[in-house]
Amino acid sequence: MPTKVIMPQLGESVVEGTVTRWLKGEGDSVDEFEPLVEINTDKVDTEVPAPASGTVLKVYVEEGETVEAGRLLAVIGRPGEAVPSGPAADGAAVEKKANGKPAAAPPAPPATARSGRAAGLGFISPVVARMASEHNLDLAQVAGTGRNGRITKKDVTAYLEAQGAGGQAAGAAVAPWEEPASGELFRPTEEIFGPKGSARKPAEDGSDVEPLNPIRKAIAEHMSRSKHTSAHVTTVMEADLGQVVAHRQSHKAVFERDGINLTFSAYFAAATVTALQEIPVVNASLTDAGIEYHRQVNLGMAVSLGEQGLIVPVVKGADGMSLRGLATAINDLVTRARARQLKPDEVQGGTFTITNHGVTGSLIATPIINQPQSAILGVGAIQKRVMVVEGRTAGGEPADTIAIRPMVYLTLTFDHRIMDGAMADVFLAKVVDKLENWE
Repeated sequence: MPTKVIMPQLGESVVEGTVTRWLKGEGDSVDEFEPLVEINTDKVDTEVPAPASGTVLKVYVEEGETVEAGRLLAVIGRPGEAVPSGPAADGAAVEKKANGKPAAAPPAPPATARSGRAAGLGFISPVVARMASEHNLDLAQVAGTGRNGRITKKDVTAYLEAQGAGGQAAGAAVAPWEEPASGELFRPTEEIFGPKGSARKPAEDGSDVEPLNPIRKAIAEHMSRSKHTSAHVTTVMEADLGQVVAHRQSHKAVFERDGINLTFSAYFAAATVTALQEIPVVNASLTDAGIEYHRQVNLGMAVSLGEQGLIVPVVKGADGMSLRGLATAINDLVTRARARQLKPDEVQGGTFTITNHGVTGSLIATPIINQPQSAILGVGAIQKRVMVVEGRTAGGEPADTIAIRPMVYLTLTFDHRIMDGAMADVFLAKVVDKLENWE
C-alpha cells in the first residue's frame, strides 16, 4: 500500500509552509528517513524525511507553492501501485478551527528506527525526530507538553538536561554578523553578501528580473505590514564603550579557553536585557485586549544572509542568562543561521530585537519594528572619536579634557501606540548607562 507524505506542522505556531525544493522527483527511488523535500517556514528551510522506502509515485505540490499542515505532498510506493487522485490527506480536507487554521497536524514518520513512534505519541516534528536520532532517544520516555500532548523541542531539551545529555555547544564560531574583533569596519563585499545571484532573467526592455525567493517575499510582507501597523518613531543616543572594551580585553582569553568567543554583541544583549527588565513596556506587545507584558525576554538577533535577505533567530529566556550564556547562545544561533541550519521554532517567539547595522560601517539607522514587538534596537559601527571628557585637576577642581574614546550610536525605533518618547528615552538611557558603567 502506498505511503503518503503529509505536510507536517514544523513548530508550535507554524501552520503552513512553502515547498522550496523537491530533493527527489517522480520516479526517483528514496530510502526511509532520507531527505525528500525542503519546506520554508518563516524564512527557515527544513528538510522533511521520507516516511518509507520506495519510489516517488506522485508529487502533488509544486515548488514555490504554499500549503497548510496536513496537506498531501507526495506518495511513495512500488511502481504501478494506484495513488490518490486529489491533494487532500486521507481523502478529506484537514479539520480547521474557526480562524481557518488546522486544528492539528496528522502523524509524521518516526524519528529513526531506534526512537520509533510508540502508540499515542502523535505528531513528531522533524526537529524532534532529529534530536531523538542524535541522542539515541526513545521518545516514549518523554512527556509531551504541546497541543494534544505533542512532544515539542522544549520537552526533549528538558528531558536531555535532566539526563545530563543536554547543553549547548560551547565552541561556536565567531558570529558572522559581528564587527571583526580587530576593529575593522568593513569586510569583503562577497563575504557579507555572497556571490551575485544567477537567477536573473532578461526582460523585454533589456533589464534583468530576478524572482523573489521565499525569504525576500516574507521580508517584504513583514516589513510592509509593520509600517502599516505600528506608529514608528526613532530616538538616538551614543555610548562610550571604554569600559566594555576594557572588560572584553581582560576576559576574552578566559572565554576562549572555554571555547567561547566573547563578542561585542553579548554586551549589547546583556545591557538590553537589563533595561528590558527595568522598563517592561518595551518588552510588550499591543493586542486587541490591551498591552501584553511578556514575562520572559526572548531576544531576537537580526542576521544578514546576504542577497537572500535577513533572518532573526531568537535567544529564548535571555533574561536568565549571564554574559557567558548570551555569548554562547548568540554565536551558536548566528552561525547556524548563516549555515541555513536553524529550526522553525528558533525564529519565532521573540519579544525584542537587536540589529547590528554597523557591520557594514553604518553609523545611524532607523530599523523597522519586528511585529508584534514594541521596539527594536539598532547598533551602529564602533568608532574611535575625539570626545570632551569630564575630569578634575590635581587640586580636585573640575576640568574638561580631550580624549579618544570608542563610541557607538544606538537607535531605538519604538511603537508610539504603546509608549511615548519619554519612556523610550528612559529605556535607551538605561542601555547606555549599563554599557558605559560595565562591571
